[in-house]
Amino acid sequence: MAFLFPSLGLGNIFYVGLLLINGIAIISEDRFLARIGWGSTSAAEPGFGGQVDTSSAKAKIVNLMNSVRTLARLPLIVVNFLVIFYLMILG
Repeated sequence: MAFLFPSLGLGNIFYVGLLLINGIAIISEDRFLARIGWGSTSAAEPGFGGQVDTSSAKAKIVNLMNSVRTLARLPLIVVNFLVIFYLMILG
């Protein structure tokens, strides 16, 4: 199995996680997610008698993506800066 993942270590797992979180943070809800029905406005509005679905996996993923975009933006900038600085100095 080592030939499939020759350099799979904690550092590479951290880089992959960081790239995934970066991808979630920069994805455009209006241009991409709304087109496939994953926007936060795709659910029925409760003010007009519709029920908001908060228990499905899709609703939880959309909520997680919105939370990452809102809360993790500034920490991601700092972590990205530190990772870039680390890679430039230590390679």
